[in-house]
Amino acid sequence: MDTTNPELNRIIDAAQTPDEGRVENTLRPQSLDEFIGQQQMKDNLKVFIEAAKRRTEPLDHCLFYAPPGLGKTTLAHIIAKEMGGNLRSTSGPVLERVGDLAAILTNLSEGDIFFIDEIHRMNHLVEESLYPVMEDFELDIIIGQGPSAKTIKLPIPRFTLVGATTRAGLLSSPLRDRFGIINYLNFYGEDELRAIVARSSAILNIPIDPAGTEEIAKRSRGTPRIVNRLLRRVRDFAEVKGTGTITRDVARMALNALEVDTAGLDKMDRMILSVIINKFSGGPVGIETIAVAISEEVDTITDMCEPFLIQSGFLSRTSRGRVATPLAYAHLGLKAPAPLPPAEDLFSSQ
Repeated sequence: MDTTNPELNRIIDAAQTPDEGRVENTLRPQSLDEFIGQQQMKDNLKVFIEAAKRRTEPLDHCLFYAPPGLGKTTLAHIIAKEMGGNLRSTSGPVLERVGDLAAILTNLSEGDIFFIDEIHRMNHLVEESLYPVMEDFELDIIIGQGPSAKTIKLPIPRFTLVGATTRAGLLSSPLRDRFGIINYLNFYGEDELRAIVARSSAILNIPIDPAGTEEIAKRSRGTPRIVNRLLRRVRDFAEVKGTGTITRDVARMALNALEVDTAGLDKMDRMILSVIINKFSGGPVGIETIAVAISEEVDTITDMCEPFLIQSGFLSRTSRGRVATPLAYAHLGLKAPAPLPPAEDLFSSQ
């Protein structure tokens, strides 16, 4: 394992690691009824799917955006099963040329689901060629070169495009506007995470008691993928240093050894908060300055650390930069500075 880059070593990194695909396929819910959490989105999706099936039409194109690990790919698999179509998967960076897109589209059948992960990273020429396909199910192909070149319209079977992105702001407006169903996936609550721990441990035959379930759930950063990863790592500790059953004491021992604290923060998260507080008086401080101070890439901080820190109330983002909140001071065992008096009070004695 690379020890020079913290991004590669984070146990609570929500991005999928190369060896997790097989395990995730085993644990992946097969229907919306099995899917835990995101209740409002799930209820709406059930209505849209049922309506499309009654009209014997493909489901409208769907876009899911959220931080990694919250279930975007799982939802694409579920939509394919619910609609009775085949799932064809690819990712934005793989579609480098229009020919790559054409090769996939021409092999689709009526009612299939075409899933593009990280759709915001598609080549812009490929993206533009996708517009008429999404609207009219026709792919424009240019044959020949120069004055003799001509465009033919290649009919494509009616299908549903499911796009997933972690950076919705990088999607162009023309592409985003062509999706009929757009959903944001929220971080999961502790009750939902406990249910996921219980379900995954039952599938993997991991003995665990309710207290152990709670301990793993509350340190999982609201992310199912991290729940499953921590569950498997805690199981290792339970088998080697315990009796094989995950209890609260075993879970705490394992997660402390993995440097995941009671709020789900790891070493990098605590480093970010500590730098803002100790080096920059709690902020505001620019993200580029923070990145230099901890020797990390800006994208790593904004994509992998900030969303959870902000949603959990440890960090706030202002027009002048990032600011550590009183909750961050308390979590690190530090005393928060007294708030400044209102501006009028500063001059009242002059």
